Amino acid sequence: MSANKPDPQDFRDLEIKDAKLIFSSVWEGLVDEFGRENLWFPKELILLGGAPGAGKGTHTRFILKARGLTCPPIVVSDLLTSPEAQRLKDQGYMVGDKVVVGIMLRKLLEPQFRDGAILDGFPRTSVQVECLKLLVNEINQLHNEFAHTPLAKNFRRPIVHAMVLFIPEKTSIERQLKRGAEIADHNKRVAETGVGRELELRVTDLDEDAARRRYMVFKEKTWDALKSLKEIYHYHFVNAEGPIEEVEQNILDELKYQSSLELEPATYDTVRRIPLAEDIILHARQELVKRLDQYQREHTELFRRVVDLIERKFMTIIQRHALSGRAQLNTEDELFGNSLVLSMVLDVFSERGFHAVIDKTISEIPERFDLQTGQIECRQKAVYRIQVNFRGSDIRRG
Repeated sequence: MSANKPDPQDFRDLEIKDAKLIFSSVWEGLVDEFGRENLWFPKELILLGGAPGAGKGTHTRFILKARGLTCPPIVVSDLLTSPEAQRLKDQGYMVGDKVVVGIMLRKLLEPQFRDGAILDGFPRTSVQVECLKLLVNEINQLHNEFAHTPLAKNFRRPIVHAMVLFIPEKTSIERQLKRGAEIADHNKRVAETGVGRELELRVTDLDEDAARRRYMVFKEKTWDALKSLKEIYHYHFVNAEGPIEEVEQNILDELKYQSSLELEPATYDTVRRIPLAEDIILHARQELVKRLDQYQREHTELFRRVVDLIERKFMTIIQRHALSGRAQLNTEDELFGNSLVLSMVLDVFSERGFHAVIDKTISEIPERFDLQTGQIECRQKAVYRIQVNFRGSDIRRG
């Protein structure tokens, strides 16, 4: 190796590996440039990791749809486009942690990721895992700092999901080389016909040794880092070796497992007494979570009274109808005169996996009869009928 072209490995060995120093440097730069009051990070972070060829790009669109997100994924490898970074990637190595963390945090501040973002390929090292923990801590501090200010809506507690796709080495190498051959054929047809556009072709997808090295870097560096994530965020590794439909079902199962971890801790402690139905409603999940967190934050006492009422008066009746999966609830509780309470009841039932509909009936109740005029004085009585549907028990009566 000539003096003018040092081995990329040298840069990796010389890089600072202290996560706190790396993160502090990046964070202080963001504070100086944007100001703390403008550090608006996404509400939801989906960490999409996995072995090379595991299908992260393939399944991104499916995950975005399942989470109700419309923003594009943040693909770490696509952000690292400097000549030095590209040279490392072409040889199957990874770019330094400080560069990755700096680019990632800056990207997350873009308005399009306000509700959530998929991070494809982050974190990949133990240092990046520690930086992620420090980031979540800082976002939580911002949440507390601005909780009672007009800016509170911009500083929500972060939801962190970890989706890790795994395949063995043989499958990984086969998929990398297959992908390379398909892209090379596609680009050749584009060059010959002038129809379509060329796709990015990774150097590692054309060389079996480079593809193997890329997988080994994943197992030696990223695999341990991803396993350490389990100490912070609860998740299972997703088997990505089967057909696409099977992998997507595995992803749905994992999202279902993690679903109740989305709420703020205080919110979850309030509603966790309500039993979960078997089916978790994913439709409009983002808006539902926002509303529940807002109830807890802005109407704490009223929210707790609503949950107490559901637990004390409604759940006993619902449990009696476990076989049919349908319960009719009637109440005249004055609490329901507040329209916000009706919204809270519907949202709490939805979060717990039930589908509820509320009807209000007003009837005239005679109270006085005037003998001289013959006039009847009445009072109005409001009755709220709540229809609750859920998946009934699979046990059938003989």
